[in-house]
Order: sequence, then structure tokens, then C-alpha cells
Amino acid sequence: MDFPTLKKATNNWKETPNLKDYQKTYNTFAWETIRKELDGLPNNQGLNIAHEAVDRHANSAQATKTAIRWIGKKGNKRNISYLELKAETNRFANVLEGLGIQKGERVFSLAGRIPELYIAALGTLKNTSVFCPLFSAFGPEPIMQRLGRGKGSVLLTTTKLFKRKVQALLPQLPDLKYVLLADATEDVDEKVLSFARLMAAASTEFTIPPTNSEDSALLHFTSGTTGMPKGAIHVHNAVQTHYMTGKYVLDFQPNDIFWCTADPGWVTGTSYGIIAPLTHGITNIITEAEFDALRWFETLQEEKVNIWYTAPTAIRRLMRLGMKPKDAYDLSHLRLIHSVGEPLNPEAVVWGESALGMPIHDNWWQTETGGIMISNFPDVEIRPGSMGKPLPGIEVGLVQVEDSKITKVITEAGETGELALKPSFPSIFRTYLNEEERYQKCFVDGWYLSGDLAKRDADGYYWFVGRAKEIIKTSGHMVGPFEVESALIEHPAVAEAGVIGKPDPMAGELVKAFVSLNTGYEWSEELRLELMGFTRKKLGAAVAPKEIDFLEDLPKTKSGKIMRRLLKARELGLPEGDTSTLEK
Repeated sequence: MDFPTLKKATNNWKETPNLKDYQKTYNTFAWETIRKELDGLPNNQGLNIAHEAVDRHANSAQATKTAIRWIGKKGNKRNISYLELKAETNRFANVLEGLGIQKGERVFSLAGRIPELYIAALGTLKNTSVFCPLFSAFGPEPIMQRLGRGKGSVLLTTTKLFKRKVQALLPQLPDLKYVLLADATEDVDEKVLSFARLMAAASTEFTIPPTNSEDSALLHFTSGTTGMPKGAIHVHNAVQTHYMTGKYVLDFQPNDIFWCTADPGWVTGTSYGIIAPLTHGITNIITEAEFDALRWFETLQEEKVNIWYTAPTAIRRLMRLGMKPKDAYDLSHLRLIHSVGEPLNPEAVVWGESALGMPIHDNWWQTETGGIMISNFPDVEIRPGSMGKPLPGIEVGLVQVEDSKITKVITEAGETGELALKPSFPSIFRTYLNEEERYQKCFVDGWYLSGDLAKRDADGYYWFVGRAKEIIKTSGHMVGPFEVESALIEHPAVAEAGVIGKPDPMAGELVKAFVSLNTGYEWSEELRLELMGFTRKKLGAAVAPKEIDFLEDLPKTKSGKIMRRLLKARELGLPEGDTSTLEK
């Protein structure tokens, strides 16, 4: 079906949005203006993320305001004010200093969403060390890969995770000086220490040392398609993007309550689960428990969440339940929903309007960009299925590349090209750890190449086509997997779909789909034929899948992205590559 343009979300708002005139703001935007809205360290000592996120609010009338409201698995809660957060992050910075951890050394975390993780992240940045979060679900091998490649000096974890996943690795990690156990009351030995004991002995006073905006701050690993994970390094200057996108995309207002469901092991969980909301001095909800639909809706209701940032996988799971949450829960405080992780199918955007009372705003960015680059804005009409329009300060183009050269910058509406960015914004990554040559290949003729294919319509909206490496070439046609997946999930039986190209001697590749089903449907040959006919009618015979298989669950990363390359590897019996971020 064709999805109509949806009205601006702000039509139902009492609040005045921060971005009231997109085109005017885009045309007149200057990063210098954003920099002036941030404090900088006292006495012109530079720009430090933790100062902008914590201390500048703790030193103001915001001091007693709740910065973090943590909700434990059992429903227990802990409110941490900006003043308390300053004291606790100062303690951790002093702990690191006392252990001899210096500027630029890397502090890793391997823990669930517990308060100690967030305190450690910000305390690490105060110490001008580099913070690197890992998913607690990682097994020993990906932990060792990342700690080893990152030369981690400190690891914050829990006793259970340490014993199960880390202890046996210690002989292979010569650079790891200390392990801090968040839940231990006493030290285990001279290397494995009690976080609580160290914190209790540390001072609540700490002066952030001079911080150059180009000093390294964050290290995020992304899974590689074949070999080792890539480590993208970001600097303190990235806070400008975190702050600006919080202002214009997420529309943070002074009294907002914000909930980002992402784990800090994923870049969204750091950029928008920690930094962006705190730089705006609002209250940030953190939930320890994993996804549970009813618990999530209860959280939205009980915490009176105003802005919710989540992932397409979670949205599709909610859709799968067939609920109408706005009829069962009080969502009257909720005014804005955003999604990121992979493209949001248009039916999910429309579902949000009917089931939640407002559309879901998709946006696009990557680990390498450090922050949101393209978005559907609250005060701009939504075209379901579109990524939206570029952020102010972000120059986006579509290019064609041959032999490491830009052969064409596309200006025509509807023509597909590789999505590229001018790397002149503060949060663009500065290198891949120990892989400078690989990093340099990302930049061609003054553009950062994203590896994503997209097209732009006549009104400047961008539309995701697919990863360049995942485009299917079938009988002379170029087919984007996302287009086929979106068509499949329009069928009431289909909850999720993943599409690959399968080698074929006649067509070059044929389109093959894998689907999981909504509750109440069972897989059968009749349903397979029905889906093939359904997609053929919608997409045409050239684009519709020639094969459709059923899977109980599609392989996804912990951040919710369907792993098409893994579907393809398993279908063809090829090596699976790096599966460390695979959702278990």
C-alpha cells in the first residue's frame, strides 16, 4: 500500500518546538552557536563531555534535580541528582587517578545497566581517560578481542560476569591493570578490587584537568562482516553533536523525562542513553531489565515519560502483540517517539499513530558519525519509510564511486547513490583503532562514505535502499532488501522479515526471504504461496522473493539490527564472520 504523508507531531503539542523552521535553521546554522550554548571548562581549560553533562548543572540551580532515575529488575528505584552525580563521578575520577590511570588510557565496562556503569563512564571522561562499554552478554572471546585490541587498563564488571567470562582470560590480557567489581565489598587480590571500597575512600572533590576538544573520549567497537571488530574513536568535541541533536531532533525541554532503551554497549546507549539528555539537564530514565512489553508500557505510564527513543526491533515486537497501548495505559505525557538501529518500516510509523497516539520518527546515523545525521523532525511532516532530512550543520550527498574516486554527485530526485557526508561536523570518528589505512578508505574526495545506498525525493527527504554490499542484482534489476522486507511485513501474518540475494545461474541472484510470524499464525506451504503472491502483486515479479523460508526468530544484533549477512552465510554455508554482537 502507499502510505500518506503524516501531519507534524507538533500539531498536537502545547510546547513550542526547538526547531520551528527547519529550512531557515538549516540555512543559517553555525556550529559556533552550539559551542556557545555549552560552558567549556572553567578558565578556558577546554571542552570535556562530563563537565557539560554533569558539573555545569550541579553548579547551578539544577543541582538538586534528578539527573538519573534508575529502575532495577525488581522495580526498586534510585534517584541520582546532578549534585550527587557530580560527587560520585568525582569519586570515580579520583579512584582512577589513585590507581595511576592516566589521560588516554582505556577504561572498559562489562555490566548490565547498573548505576555503577554510568558513574564510571562519566568519571572516566573527567579523568580524561577513554571509556569503552561492552555488552554484558558478550562471551569470553569477544571480550578478549576488544580488551586486547583496545589495551584496556581497567575493567568494571560484576563478580558473576568476572568469574564466568573474564577470570580465565587474565593471563592473555597483559595490559589490563585492574578489574573493579561493582558488587564486591572486599578486594579479591591486588588486581581484582572492590569498586565500593575504592569509592568510599575517594574524595568527592575533583578538578577536571585541561581537556582539548580533540582528546579521545569514547571507543566503540562495531562488528566486522568477516574479521575482527572495528574500534571507532570519538573525541570530546562530539558533545556538540550530542547536545545539538538533543535540542533539534529529540526536542528536549527543560522539565522533560527521557527514556532511551538502548544499552551503552551500543553507541546509541552512550550518545543518547547518557550524554545527550544530561547535557540538557533533564531527567534520564535507565531501566536494568531487558525487554518486556507490559513492563515497558508501565514505565512509560508511571514515569510520565515525555520522549522515548527505542529501536525498530522493539517496535515490531510491540506490534506483534496486537495491543492498543493508548487504550490500556495513560500515555498522555508522551509527546515524541524516535527510533534508530535500522530503517523503520512505514507500517511501523503508521502503527505508532494508531496504537500509541503519535507517529514514530525514524532517524539515521552510524557508530562512525557518533550522533544523529538525518531525521524526521517533530515540526516537519513525516513520510513513512523515509529517514527524513539532514540535521542543521550536516551536509549530505548521494555519490557514485569507482576506483576510489567520486565519479558523480547525484542531484536528480529518485536516483540511487551511496549516502555520503562532508566530515565537517564535531562527532565524526577520528580513526579506527590501530587501523588507520582502513579508516582512510572511508574518505574519498572530501566525503565520508557510509556504505549505505539511498535516494532523495524532490522535497529533500532521504530514503534508505540498502547496504551497498547487500544490494541484490537479479536479472538486471537492483533490489534493495529493505523494500522487500517492508512489503512482507505489511502482510498480517509476518512479524519480521530478512531478505538476501542467493546466487542463481540464470538470474545472477534471486531474492530470498526469511520471515517470522505474528502470534496466531502457523507456517505452512499455503502461507508460503500466499506471501509469494502477496509480494508479487505489490512489488512485481522481478522484485518479489522467489523463495521464502520460515524462522522462529531472525538473527539480530544486540542493538536489534537483522543480520542479513548471517542469513546469507548460513544459507550458503559460508563463514559467519564476527558474531560477537549477535543477540542470543
